[in-house]
Amino acid sequence: MGHYFENDKNLKSEIRELSYKYDSSFFAFYSDNGVFSKDYIDYGSKLLLESYLKNAKNNIRVLDVGCGYGFLGIVIGIITNSYVDMVDVNKRAVHLTLKNIKRYKEFKGSAFISDAYENINSKYNVIITNPPIRVGKDKVLEILEDAFDHMESDGELYFVIRRDQGALSIKKRLESTQKIEVINRDKGYFVFKSTKL
Repeated sequence: MGHYFENDKNLKSEIRELSYKYDSSFFAFYSDNGVFSKDYIDYGSKLLLESYLKNAKNNIRVLDVGCGYGFLGIVIGIITNSYVDMVDVNKRAVHLTLKNIKRYKEFKGSAFISDAYENINSKYNVIITNPPIRVGKDKVLEILEDAFDHMESDGELYFVIRRDQGALSIKKRLESTQKIEVINRDKGYFVFKSTKL
């Protein structure tokens, strides 16, 4: 059994379609084997998205790290009329995201391969991530701790982690360099908003 952060060329493709509704807006996404939450839209991602959108600014620059098939970034881009870059280390995920972007003519942004911030050359107002917990804590901390190197001075980081995956210990670790608050919690998931100290 491969992991969604590995590029397995031998994994059979079985495209399926997932749907999501936000207010009166309907979205559909192509998904496939070998990507995170391939059969349904992950509850943590939905909680993160909906918590973020409650107070989201419009017309800003957003980066979605570990984008999977593009759920977070595409919905944010369209609902807030923002420019969104989406990155993932998984080639199939990025391929799906590009395929999903084409469904929405009003979407502004791009998707490309990047291991965390390896190929990031821009600055953003917001970085959002449902970090890849199964890759290990070091990679998760790299995504969360290095985020502010790729943001404007007033940038904001939003992320979701489950309690049983170390949400509170990660919060404690980040508190030395970030002002971090819990903006929502449900079913064991914690949604955090963080700004630089």
